[in-house]
Amino acid sequence: MMRGEGLAAIHAAAREAFAEQGYHATSVRDIARRAGVSMAALYYHYEGKQELLFAVLRESVEDYFVTCEHALAAAPDDPAAHLDALVGATVRYRVRRRAESTLNLIEVRNLEPRYRKLLDARVDTATRMWAGIIDDGVRAGVFATAWPDDARRAVIAMCNAIADWYRPEGAVTVDELVERYVGLARTIVACS
Repeated sequence: MMRGEGLAAIHAAAREAFAEQGYHATSVRDIARRAGVSMAALYYHYEGKQELLFAVLRESVEDYFVTCEHALAAAPDDPAAHLDALVGATVRYRVRRRAESTLNLIEVRNLEPRYRKLLDARVDTATRMWAGIIDDGVRAGVFATAWPDDARRAVIAMCNAIADWYRPEGAVTVDELVERYVGLARTIVACS
């Protein structure tokens, strides 16, 4: 694989092109041009657009996990604190990586089955992470929701939607957004 700025430039160009035009309307030539590399350089490192889409999505998903792991490691050992940390990390991630968040929600459908299976495995890990926190809270009597799976889906959907509407130049700061979404998530799980 290419090292340093070349690979970063290719990934940035791919993210930008896929976000602006969508997977099908984006050509490898367009990505190479945006990245400032030759077609030969791009093809040397990636078989094609499909492999590049997977690389961009995988990189984004792995960054999400690192973000969440750091937040959870810093949180007190309590289901409510873990929920707060995970919601906060997710909100900050969705704001920081808006284009990638949208790509992960929309363009994942364009992955070939071999790539989709690999990404789905990571998505399942995220689902288990959220479910574990909510289930722990229900077992501990900290969350009173009668529908933990529905609560998990609602909180995740709420956080995922941020990439669609949030604008950093808007009236709500990221810290305010985190505070609001933590409050909403606690309401959804009926946190005591």
